[in-house]
Amino acid sequence: MSIKAAQKEVDDWIQNHGVRYFNELTNMAQLTEEVGEVARIIARRYGEQSEKESDKQKDLGEELADVLFVVLCLANQTGVDLETAFQKKLEIKTKRDHDRHQNNDKLKS
Repeated sequence: MSIKAAQKEVDDWIQNHGVRYFNELTNMAQLTEEVGEVARIIARRYGEQSEKESDKQKDLGEELADVLFVVLCLANQTGVDLETAFQKKLEIKTKRDHDRHQNNDKLKS
């Protein structure tokens, strides 16, 4: 699925199952909450914190999808074509960072 199609699917879902988009500030708070849930899983499953029994059942993919859903909502309600913006960002990062990362001794191991 393209990013453009994902934005449309989220918009269709909001129109058919939601009442309306939450306002931008509410969605920003929700995004922060969802990113926190991803951070909790990563910190406990892959980091040095111990994973609680209740955390072991959490699905990282599902939590990442929650983040993506809210990002797509924010893009829709602010008029951002996220596919175009993402392609542009990849071009910028490719030009800017290729040699930087290739020459980073910290990454060579």
